[in-house]
Amino acid sequence: MREYETTFIVQPEITEEGCAELFGRVDQTLEKEGATRLLHDDQGKRRLAYEIQDFQKGRYVTTYFLDEGSAVAPLERALRLDESVLRFLTVLRTPDVTDIDARKAEAAEEERIRAERARERAEREAEEEKARQESAREAAVESAARAAEAAAAAAQTAADESREEAAAPDSDTPAAEAAAPDSAAPAAEPEADAQGAADDSASEGEEK
Repeated sequence: MREYETTFIVQPEITEEGCAELFGRVDQTLEKEGATRLLHDDQGKRRLAYEIQDFQKGRYVTTYFLDEGSAVAPLERALRLDESVLRFLTVLRTPDVTDIDARKAEAAEEERIRAERARERAEREAEEEKARQESAREAAVESAARAAEAAAAAAQTAADESREEAAAPDSDTPAAEAAAPDSAAPAAEPEADAQGAADDSASEGEEK
């Protein structure tokens, strides 16, 4: 009996339910072909070496199974048809497994340990996401507070300017007052003309 490992990269936004369904389909394919699934090693999200279908990260999973080789092609065909799978690769891990029961027991323990690690990793990622959301919320609150302070300061400045304008004297009043003496100037001209006429009459009298 040979041991194979198939590593496949899943879209990073896949849910835990979606990933569990994918594992179930893999198990069904292996069981149908008479292979023995040993374990699923869910390694979580990693940055891709290059972008695939606009994704920069992917969820890496490696499935270990025992088979004579007939299950490899059906398994890869099932992965190729799954839209959530970005890439996959199958390699021969051990060409001859002699103690199958011992390998199954070893794989069961490995799966338990890795499942525990995956659970811890998921909790850590959830805490990090919660911290990011809390930080974003605090930043939004702080930004809103700064905007409110700026709006209040602008309103206060506008109110101060309005009060200053209301308290200032009317700019038209001095002009009107300055214009009043000029309007009285023409009234003095008749008096000056009368005085001139009297002077002329006196001059004429003297001449006579």
